[in-house]
Amino acid sequence: MKTIGLYGFGRIGRQFLRIALQHQWFVPTAIADIRDEPTLAALFAVDTNYGRWPEPVSGSEGLLTIGDRNIPYYNSAKEVPDWSALGVDLVVDCTGRATTRAGAQVHLDRGAKYVLVSAPSKTLADCDAVLLKGINLDTFDAANHRIISMGSCTTNALAAVVKVILENFGIQYGLFSTVHSYTNSQSLTDQPMKDRRDSWAAAENIIPSSSGAARALQFIWKDLQITGKAYRVPTRTGSIAELNLITEKDCTVAEVNDAFRKAATDGPLQGVMDVLEDQWASSRIVADPHSSIVDLPLTAKEGKLLSVAAWYDNEWGFSNRLAEVAAFLRERI
Repeated sequence: MKTIGLYGFGRIGRQFLRIALQHQWFVPTAIADIRDEPTLAALFAVDTNYGRWPEPVSGSEGLLTIGDRNIPYYNSAKEVPDWSALGVDLVVDCTGRATTRAGAQVHLDRGAKYVLVSAPSKTLADCDAVLLKGINLDTFDAANHRIISMGSCTTNALAAVVKVILENFGIQYGLFSTVHSYTNSQSLTDQPMKDRRDSWAAAENIIPSSSGAARALQFIWKDLQITGKAYRVPTRTGSIAELNLITEKDCTVAEVNDAFRKAATDGPLQGVMDVLEDQWASSRIVADPHSSIVDLPLTAKEGKLLSVAAWYDNEWGFSNRLAEVAAFLRERI
């Protein structure tokens, strides 16, 4: 069985590890980050969004201990670990910075055989493939796919919806908006930031933002004509994307919702997509493992315009897919 190294132990990296350990899928051969071991251990042990880990957790020099598991830790502030010396085959990069080929290639140069990036690549040339569970993971080619992008949480949420609509009704073009919880790219208080809109306090403002999801979707479906944007809002986690589409075939709300019900219970999207039949708010989907949870009462149709809304826990849902894809690749590389 191939080995996994975890590079980046932030919001996604820690949830990725929680999920992998909960399901007993794998234990990383090594974890690397730029922070000290005791602080990272404390952040893993008690998570604001997802509660306490049920085992003792501690950090000492060069080691993170979770229950009876001793995981070697490497501070990567100065350099990326020598993955070859550590025997690591697959690096899961959760830094959010390996979005260019050069950024991901460094792991290969340090001896890893494959890199799974937990972020959308800037261009298709910056990765070998964008692979999403339930969408196109079966196209993985071990000989040619060395740098693999998982897109973003929004990519995964929208991709499930796009797949169902494309296969049942076709898509001429569309526009999405995602209402997304604030993230670490924003500031807690008003202060100058690289993106000017991020300069205002994240917990006090609705902040327009860009989304790389449309680009990532077009990496999968090259002829797809969809674009969109995001709005960051003051919630700790839990987001919703609204996708407005002109379909190729006429359809009714009932037909669309039936297609989502079927996809959620049968076929490649089972476990990836879910549906809500009742009326809920964002707290309902916190810690939900699905990538995309279609709110059926919000499906609407006006003339040729179809509107679909899908919830997603932008941290937990995405981390579940990331861990599943890592486990999948581990068995096939």
